[in-house]
Amino acid sequence: MERRVAERLRGTLGPLGLEVHALKVGWYNAVLQPAFHLPYPDDTLAFVVLSTPSMFDKALKPFVSKERLKIIRDPVDQCISHHLSRVKEKFPDQRVDVMFDYEMLPSRKPKFLAQTAAHVAGAAYYYQRKDVKLDPWGKKKVFGVCIHPKYGGWFAIRALLLFPDIQVPFLEQPAPVDCVSTEEKRIELLEQFNFHWQDGRYRDIIEVKERYSEEQKAYFATPPAERFRLLGLPQEAQRIAFH
Repeated sequence: MERRVAERLRGTLGPLGLEVHALKVGWYNAVLQPAFHLPYPDDTLAFVVLSTPSMFDKALKPFVSKERLKIIRDPVDQCISHHLSRVKEKFPDQRVDVMFDYEMLPSRKPKFLAQTAAHVAGAAYYYQRKDVKLDPWGKKKVFGVCIHPKYGGWFAIRALLLFPDIQVPFLEQPAPVDCVSTEEKRIELLEQFNFHWQDGRYRDIIEVKERYSEEQKAYFATPPAERFRLLGLPQEAQRIAFH
């Protein structure tokens, strides 16, 4: 069952520059405190959705061109939401729950921890402070970061798709590729991500197969309220989205 669902998802989302990776809810819940658990049985099938560098040209720009008068919030978020709502239509006989990376619970906790989901699904390795033996940071706060074996840091985790009616007790968990395997490189990665993230060097911690285009880099480097102008969207939409 998982394979059929995965094939349908990849057939729909792959041409848009989106990747999907299967997981069981239990893999995710097993590594987190109860406060962050997803409220589904352990064997429930889920998929983490990533955007790859080609999403900008394959999904975002066509969406903006077609839906320009309907865009009233962050264009990338609205684009991803649009395409995932259409995915639900591909499964008329199944319940499909969608959680987006930007959604919060009333408690102000995120609906799901995106990097943890990517790691347990084998999509990208979540490098954290605990992965460094000789910690050089003392009392500094150090956040972890996911690195994709093909795209390095040139990708984003966008959503979690859950299929509550599908239980997959025999699904085997794939290990994420440990592509930043030396102590020195892990320190360099966490140092760059935490203290020099603006220059984006952490994204190239490994040799990547594909990275964001210059146009896409400029878009994501621009403050959100000014991105509408880069896409040629009307200023009225910008005012609605950010006020």
